[in-house]
Amino acid sequence: MFDSVSSAALSSALDGLAARQRATADNIANINTPHYLAARVDFESALRDAVAGGSGVAPSTESRDMATPTREDGNNVDLDTETLSNIDTQLRYQLVSQAMSNKFSSVANALKTS
Repeated sequence: MFDSVSSAALSSALDGLAARQRATADNIANINTPHYLAARVDFESALRDAVAGGSGVAPSTESRDMATPTREDGNNVDLDTETLSNIDTQLRYQLVSQAMSNKFSSVANALKTS
């Protein structure tokens, strides 16, 4: 039951969101570092493929944002973008954490009644 596809997918989602939050924190910490390119973490498409394939286990990948224009100092970190990303990541993390908690509560209730 704990190694089901949904449990693995929820765990992978939490790992990916935690990696994204670390990347956002690094981006903000380096907002004044010349030639620093913002880091981005992607895991959703790999997670979707993993769930469709029946495993639910997906790695997150970190890449540098080469598409966003850089400032004169070569840095492309935008504080507004990072702030919105941080808020979005926190909300998603809370949602996935609640789903995981609900799953374990269901198991606990099932064990109490049997």
